[in-house]
Amino acid sequence: MLALAGIIIFGILAQWVAWKFKIPAILPLILIGLLVGPIAAEFLSEDGSKWIEPIWNGKKGLFPGDGLFHFVSLSISIILFEGGLTLKRSELKNVGPVITKLITVGAAVTFFMAGISVHYIFDLSWQISFLFSGLIIVTGPTVISPILRNIPLKKDVSTVLKWEGILIDPIGALVAVLVFEFISIGGDGNFTKTALMEFGKVILFGTTFGFTFAHALAFAVNKKFIPHYLLNVVSLSAVLLVYVESEIFAHESGLLAVVVMGMVLGNSKLDNIKELLYFKESLSVLLISILFILLSANINMEELYLIYNWNTLILFLIVVFIIRPIAVFISTYKSNLKFNEKLFISWVGPRGIVAAGIASLFGLKLVKEGVAGAEYITPLVFMIVLGTVLLNATTALFFSKIAGVYLKKSKGILIIGASEVSRLIGEYLTTNNRHVVLIDSNKTNIEKAKAMGIEALNVDVYSHSLEEDVELNDIGYVMALTGSSDVNKYAIEKFKDQFGENGAFRLVTSEEIKDIENNPKEGLFSHTDNFGLLTKVATDYPLIHELKIHDKEHYDKLIEITNTSLDNIPLFIKDYNDELEIISSYNKDKDIIKQGCKLVYLGKQITE
Repeated sequence: MLALAGIIIFGILAQWVAWKFKIPAILPLILIGLLVGPIAAEFLSEDGSKWIEPIWNGKKGLFPGDGLFHFVSLSISIILFEGGLTLKRSELKNVGPVITKLITVGAAVTFFMAGISVHYIFDLSWQISFLFSGLIIVTGPTVISPILRNIPLKKDVSTVLKWEGILIDPIGALVAVLVFEFISIGGDGNFTKTALMEFGKVILFGTTFGFTFAHALAFAVNKKFIPHYLLNVVSLSAVLLVYVESEIFAHESGLLAVVVMGMVLGNSKLDNIKELLYFKESLSVLLISILFILLSANINMEELYLIYNWNTLILFLIVVFIIRPIAVFISTYKSNLKFNEKLFISWVGPRGIVAAGIASLFGLKLVKEGVAGAEYITPLVFMIVLGTVLLNATTALFFSKIAGVYLKKSKGILIIGASEVSRLIGEYLTTNNRHVVLIDSNKTNIEKAKAMGIEALNVDVYSHSLEEDVELNDIGYVMALTGSSDVNKYAIEKFKDQFGENGAFRLVTSEEIKDIENNPKEGLFSHTDNFGLLTKVATDYPLIHELKIHDKEHYDKLIEITNTSLDNIPLFIKDYNDELEIISSYNKDKDIIKQGCKLVYLGKQITE
């Protein structure tokens, strides 16, 4: 009981530490597992036993017999299902040819080069070597996202890294599963007609069960056959059912089935897909926390001593400094990415949850079956995971500055609310080469914004989903433009630290209009215009104009005109380099007014 409680407590504590210090959670999780497992047994325990023993050894242990193996299998199935849910066909199409090549050509380069390298460096069989290379194809989003969230990068670079991590997770899992099937079915490598037929059964039943059960679950959810309060637990039980049933018909086809099920559900018209995804994410966090402490603790010092040599360092250096750059540069050949951007993408390639989890699962199975060299799989993959996470988490910021992909100033703008006013402003900013993102809980407003070519997200301002979105790492301004003063105040208070480094602004309230002397510094545009007046101007005169400013006195005159008029509202100052500065209703700082500037305003055209 103490050990089980300790694993959960330490696991969640590791997740909190990762959040607090902005590092991938996998790092503290594995380190805790190694500490309470092999390190405790070797150096800290008086009787030489592990503080946490995952497998029952006759005296102590959490799982008897194959219990740990079954727990790992079911946990990995849930984690892979959640990964499959995030794989959208439309996203793959939109992110461009670079992503497609990275997850196909780049993955193939990594697979073959890493397999050849480990074969000759450690003298392992080709089967084990290519199982290792299949496992290290992946660069998981759970590892990359914390790194990207803390480093403002050029949008193309962060997009490539983010989507590579998301898309390649299930692909890498599939490759590893298929290689594992060849090893399990082929035995000593003599892949007979029977072995190939068994391999075909794995693919057939895995894809069939995953596809069929996904459509059945989507049908049941959309037809309201499942009550809302049971939706999450029913979907969980369906995933476990698919895994077990597929395993019964074709041994080792369960992982393939749940990945396919997740991919199909993620691309279906499921009414509650977001809610289902949030539940699976929370469950995955808990399982990952438990799983990695258990798997790390299950490693023995003998396995670590196997890779305690110069060959391990040589393999790590080859994977990081030769194979990854070659894969990236081949995949990005003739792309629009610059050399320094390709270089940074080559540097950031941390392996994550899927690699370590499936490595432990397959390592346990193959060692139990007595496959020669299988004892190397788990420690070698864990070495790659720990090494790449440590390297990238500690050097990504420094290397981004050297490579010139670090954004010294985040110029993107997050607009809270997607009403007509927000859409007009967002369209103007977008056409002036500013990264603009509109968020709103109103789906109709979001669809209208997207139809105008504006990036828009259907997000509730009170949710926490934006905090995990690395696509917003170049956002430096927040503009709250909703009709609720409470929402506006809450939004800038919530987002000013993460997205408002250059300024967080909101519309003034009706009460603040009456008290001009105490105009708030975060007030937006004008101290005489609230949401209602702004909406009226946008409705009557839905146009944004530019007017050249001669000097500061001229600027003051124009601002006075807009303050006394009900037909126009000042928005931005545009300088001679076409850079835009948001006008604050506080309007105390006129240093932004320089020769060649223009006043950008909404409404009726001003005639002087």
